[in-house]
Amino acid sequence: MLRIGSIVMGVDDLARAIEFWSAALHARLRREPDVDFAILEAEGNVGEGGVALSLDAGHSRVSLPPRIHLDLYADDQAAEVERLLALGARHIDWAGRPAEADDEILEDPDGNRFCVIDASPDGDTAWRVSRAGAARTELRG
Repeated sequence: MLRIGSIVMGVDDLARAIEFWSAALHARLRREPDVDFAILEAEGNVGEGGVALSLDAGHSRVSLPPRIHLDLYADDQAAEVERLLALGARHIDWAGRPAEADDEILEDPDGNRFCVIDASPDGDTAWRVSRAGAARTELRG
């Protein structure tokens, strides 16, 4: 049986990425980072069955649209977006964003795009799930 243990994200500046993603995800280093690689474990994802975020420095370039991205679920989307912006994320505006969209598109300091999804009881994550097979043009920028 296979399971996802870690999602690996390419970064330009490992120290900056560790600082951003540790704060963003309330994560800690699994062990002392190598010169070009680090593994972060977020609160609630530690141990058996949890998914880690690994940061791999200097081995890839950002591509648009991204072939993979993170969807981060937030109980208070607006507060989380503001917190992430204060940590150094940038907001991505997309003119074609549907009015019913439940996500905000951001990118980290290295240009890796991710979505903050409204997972509040009043949020409409069903809209997001119904689009799972559709093209992700909103990440194109």
